[in-house]
Amino acid sequence: MAPEPIPTLVVTGSHRDAGSQVGLARADVIRAQVAFDDRIPGGRTRGEQLELADRYRAVTAAAYPWYLEELEGMAEAADVDPRAAFACMIEEIWYEPYAWRLAGRCTDVVAVPPATVEDTILVGHNNDMPRTYQDQLIGVEWRVDDEPALFTIGNGMWISCGWNSTGISMTGNELAPLDERIGIPREIQFRSMLRMPSVEMAIAEALRHDRASNYNHVLVSADGRVVDVEGSATDAELVEPDERGHLVHTNHYACTRMERYEGDPEYLPNSATRFDRARTLLGERPAGSVDAGAIRTILSDHEGEPNALCRHPERYGDASSSATAFWWIADVTACEVTFGRGNPCDSTPQTHRFST
Repeated sequence: MAPEPIPTLVVTGSHRDAGSQVGLARADVIRAQVAFDDRIPGGRTRGEQLELADRYRAVTAAAYPWYLEELEGMAEAADVDPRAAFACMIEEIWYEPYAWRLAGRCTDVVAVPPATVEDTILVGHNNDMPRTYQDQLIGVEWRVDDEPALFTIGNGMWISCGWNSTGISMTGNELAPLDERIGIPREIQFRSMLRMPSVEMAIAEALRHDRASNYNHVLVSADGRVVDVEGSATDAELVEPDERGHLVHTNHYACTRMERYEGDPEYLPNSATRFDRARTLLGERPAGSVDAGAIRTILSDHEGEPNALCRHPERYGDASSSATAFWWIADVTACEVTFGRGNPCDSTPQTHRFST
């Protein structure tokens, strides 16, 4: 049986207003996240964890005061401590340093001319997280005053991918950089990137000097600009599609110059299996033949389980492992996103366009 569709929430007004509306709608999820005492690593107390989070908060407050307004509105509406809510947004403090076991393992597949039918620009994304995250998913259309409209998918607190009304799709993959530091958390940095009206401005946000770490960001715009930002806290490599119009990324440093930042060499072969499989499947498609259906077929591939593109951990007796929690295909040319809860091979597609 296909999973239930992902509900959509529309929030409007100021950043505080929007945060409050999310907080009211997702109060149960937010309260569960801030009850984190049993998840604190390294033998720290709750007070010590909050004090560590405050160091990241100070940098964020200087850079993004609007974000703290948004988060405080969310926390107040959900009736939780804003300090604790902020701590939940700092992925960098929820594991032992360099003891990497990524909860999210994702795949991005981009096809542009000459690969695509009718010169369309397509982005496919599988978001791999525990099934508990899949159950919490919500789409949010953000209509914040004087900013581009956004559409995001996540659990209300965390955003896993997004799209804005200027025609930019922003997806990506979690990495394990060895140079993390106190700074703007990568989840919050991504939230700021979504506000940007151009790929160049989004890249500038991805490369901020005061960032704590980084994701691999896949940025694709309706004007045909495609840039993959393979980043760490202190460095980055920018990659564009190859001459066939193909670009693929998973959860390891694929650029030679960035390999020195790889913090999880044990997991790297698993990510490389998906990377190689996606590139092979995309490469088997004749020039001018890739459409949204082809992208979904690639995302639905089960070759190489348990390290398949479409992850079903229940099939191999590891139900606690990451599964494909949702999929996303952006037809950037048509300014339309198709997505679904669960695995792309067996879920009900939903479509989003920005309302006028």
